[in-house]
Amino acid sequence: MRTPLQILRARGMRLGAEGELNEELLYFANRMLVYMTSSTERRLGQWEQTSWWDFTAADGASEEYRKVCVVGATRTVVAARAEVCSTHTVGGFLEAFGYGFLGRGEAQAADRVLNAPTSTAWIDPWVRHLETLGVRLELGWRVERVTVRGRTVTGAVLRGPGGRQRELNADWYVCALPVDRIGALLEHGLAQADPELKSTAGLRTDWMVGLQFYLTEPTPVTRGHVIYQDSPWALTSISQAQFWDTDFRATYGDGTVADCLSVDISSWDTPGILYGKPARDCTRAEVAAEVWAQLADALNDGHRQTLHEGLLHSWHLDPAVKNLDGPGPATNDEALLINTTGSWALRPRAETAAANLFMAGDFVRCPVNLATMEGANQSGRAAANALLEAAGHPAEPAVVHALYEPEELRRLKEVDAELYRIGRAHILDTPPPWAEAR
Repeated sequence: MRTPLQILRARGMRLGAEGELNEELLYFANRMLVYMTSSTERRLGQWEQTSWWDFTAADGASEEYRKVCVVGATRTVVAARAEVCSTHTVGGFLEAFGYGFLGRGEAQAADRVLNAPTSTAWIDPWVRHLETLGVRLELGWRVERVTVRGRTVTGAVLRGPGGRQRELNADWYVCALPVDRIGALLEHGLAQADPELKSTAGLRTDWMVGLQFYLTEPTPVTRGHVIYQDSPWALTSISQAQFWDTDFRATYGDGTVADCLSVDISSWDTPGILYGKPARDCTRAEVAAEVWAQLADALNDGHRQTLHEGLLHSWHLDPAVKNLDGPGPATNDEALLINTTGSWALRPRAETAAANLFMAGDFVRCPVNLATMEGANQSGRAAANALLEAAGHPAEPAVVHALYEPEELRRLKEVDAELYRIGRAHILDTPPPWAEAR
């Protein structure tokens, strides 16, 4: 009987593909097949504890394989290092993207963007809608302490503009703070409300920071996102003007700006090509110059000059990153959750041990196992549903969207669930060809 890898090899040879990289791509196909046919029990029990680096057998593989299939699948998407990010997370979002690109489980294309700036297309209309419902939004306040009696939250002490303090008293509380702000509240009432929330202190974050270049000419590099696999700072970009339903020059800036090249910087600890320094050690101007140099290095060649100095009008780096110009060290007010191995168990559910406290945010457990807007949205729906249930309210619960699962793979997952229960490996799991050669 032939192994799954032997079958893949044979199919690859019939396609006329040759070379070591082809063997590696076939093995990567095997890795995706293993994950996509893994049961929920194995995903949570085995792959949650396995790094993407180990799952893809990166040790001993070629640099090209590691760059494209291992590191490229994590660093440029979620600012996570393949060595520590869980297979449960990486395999899950690659699976979801794959189904989306195939038109399975998605009503529209998998890679969708807004048709205007985020505030214009989404945040401002949503705020107006909430206000029509009687919601009052107050900005500039920080939660300093949660007051608790037994297993009930009785208030939240806030610090506002000018150092003014007030206590907020309500029937129900939803904690929707970023994960890195939760820690400060654990010893100030939050852990008293639910001791299991202490586990959130073990969650890790990293930096994924936006930088916008404003250009004097339309520069639609491609109609979608660009991943710069060879960039030291793990860059991705998108040309915005082509997607926005407006005359860019007439709407934004002084009339001389025709496009916005929006870039994400996902690696802040790797030396760059211009100054030889990691982004954390650069000034803001050096970060901008370094990113421009890395983009130009990838996009420009002897036949095409996509980016040139005359094209650049100005730039804007996310102000959440502070102290790049001193006194240092650099900090980030909006760090991103990283789904390290074993982190699922550290993440809270929407409902807590406190009768009137609920958690929401991209670090809360939900079907989208990734720090994204979609994950935050789904956790918010889960929090709303938990609150409605606790209050005994008759309102129809919000829909929490499960990720697509094809019926064709259901039986394979059932078989794998039984194999996992008795301690057996996945039926399609196989060692990499470079391990067989040793």
